[in-house]
Amino acid sequence: MSVSAVAAMLALTVVSRAGDTPKVNPFLTVLSTTTQAELPAKASDLVAQAVAKQQQQTTVDVVRAALGLNPAAAALIVGSIAQTTPAMAAIAAGTAVGLVPDQAATIARAAATAAPQQAGKIVEAVCRVLPAAYSEVAEAVADVVPGAGKEILAGVSAAIPALKGAIDKALLAGNGGVPSVYAVLTQIESTQPSVSLGAGAAGGTMSRAFVAPVVKPPYVVPPTSPVNLNPGSGVQVPPGGRVYEDP
Repeated sequence: MSVSAVAAMLALTVVSRAGDTPKVNPFLTVLSTTTQAELPAKASDLVAQAVAKQQQQTTVDVVRAALGLNPAAAALIVGSIAQTTPAMAAIAAGTAVGLVPDQAATIARAAATAAPQQAGKIVEAVCRVLPAAYSEVAEAVADVVPGAGKEILAGVSAAIPALKGAIDKALLAGNGGVPSVYAVLTQIESTQPSVSLGAGAAGGTMSRAFVAPVVKPPYVVPPTSPVNLNPGSGVQVPPGGRVYEDP
């Protein structure tokens, strides 16, 4: 699927229904008149200006519309929203990961960098959407908010109940100190190599070794049909490189 097709699909995502009639995202028009460079700031302005009782739904709608216009800017968009409206950081991150899951860790890191006090909620929101990436997401957030180990692990526990017992045990063994997220998750995975992740967006049984790698921005959806590359066009060789016969 081409990048333009992905953008159109995300931008026109149905956000609510009245009977059987779909409604187009109400923020698509205003955001489509914004330049790519100004898109993150405009998105955050729309969320910040929303009345309190509508702010959560506004965040969801704005993120969907903005990513529809530029999915590669997901982390910048979420980070901008988190910075101006920290209370919406988790909702923005979870919504974005639902649309571009390959950017999960990068999005979580951007949200936590902008709103460090929301670290645990951000991890929980993202892991509920993409539980298979829990270790990458938790460690990415811990990298930028190292003092929030307890909150980060609590977020993982809330999103993935199967890990709660092991995480609680590890926290108790830490005698109340700030736990190392990496150390706790590594210990859990060494004793529980396979974890049932439930019926979430990426449910099933999966361990760290089988979690798909996270692709950091700029991210371009690989084409589904062969691409002829012009040596002078500056186009990058698709992931995986060219396939050559053995000598």
